[in-house]
Amino acid sequence: MGNSKARVVAAFAAVYLLWGSTYLAIRFGVETIPPFVMAGTRHLVAGLLLYGWLRARGAARPEPRHWASAILIGGLMLLGGNGLVTWAEQRVPSGLAALIVASVPIWMSVLSGFEKRRAPGKYVMIGLLLGLAGIGLLVAPGTLGGERVEPLGAAALLLAALSWSVGSLASRRVALPSATLTAVAMEMIGGGLLLWITGLSLGEGLRLHLSAISARSAFSLAYLVVFGSLLGFSAYVWLLRVTTPARVSTYAYVNPIVAVLLGTLLGGEPLTLRIGLAAAGILAAVALIIRHGAEPKPERQPVEEEAA
Repeated sequence: MGNSKARVVAAFAAVYLLWGSTYLAIRFGVETIPPFVMAGTRHLVAGLLLYGWLRARGAARPEPRHWASAILIGGLMLLGGNGLVTWAEQRVPSGLAALIVASVPIWMSVLSGFEKRRAPGKYVMIGLLLGLAGIGLLVAPGTLGGERVEPLGAAALLLAALSWSVGSLASRRVALPSATLTAVAMEMIGGGLLLWITGLSLGEGLRLHLSAISARSAFSLAYLVVFGSLLGFSAYVWLLRVTTPARVSTYAYVNPIVAVLLGTLLGGEPLTLRIGLAAAGILAAVALIIRHGAEPKPERQPVEEEAA
């Protein structure tokens, strides 16, 4: 199709820039909305809107096995991934959360190596060590300026990056509808329901008071529904199908920069020497791993009619 290149460029722009801004929106949202309930509302609303729109346009009804796969992927990427990020941002500034989540390409490289029973190459190993050093610098006590990241929050963010990576790789192999947007909508519905169940089981329903939700939190939730889920997540899943995971992972270069700048300019988050050195190490690690650990393009291609 003549506009396929423009679609790819637009999708990368959405993943690069919009997702970088969502970290600050999450931080503002959890100020007055419990984290798992907020994340569940974000994805469930977006998924239901997208699914309803697609069905109204005549999209085929998914098979039961597709729903099982969508719930699995939604659980890994949205409950385990985005849910833990949302929870952690109660304890970790948004820019630092984005830096730690930038470890996604590191996890993908490790997981791909295990999957193929292939040892990582020299440059990938250097990248892994650089990434670990950068994350360690954020967590370890020291005097380079600024407080260290709370270890529990950092652990949750690393686990979130791992869960997101597992879900991203698995999404290319499980039984999902060939129409990309239908699969996206189903994953958001499944993940949103799991997030709500988790939140209610943790007592978040008792802590949710509609009258106490601030205008800033409400606006941030609306922003996350539209720009984080409907546009950003849809673009990410579509890119996983039309290009390589290594290329898609390049969003990890840009997201932390956008998140740190917005956190500093709009959120009052400090930008210290510790953060600068950690960012340099993590982004250098991402660069090495993406450059030297690239995978071949996946065989499965999307059906284009719903990506229009």
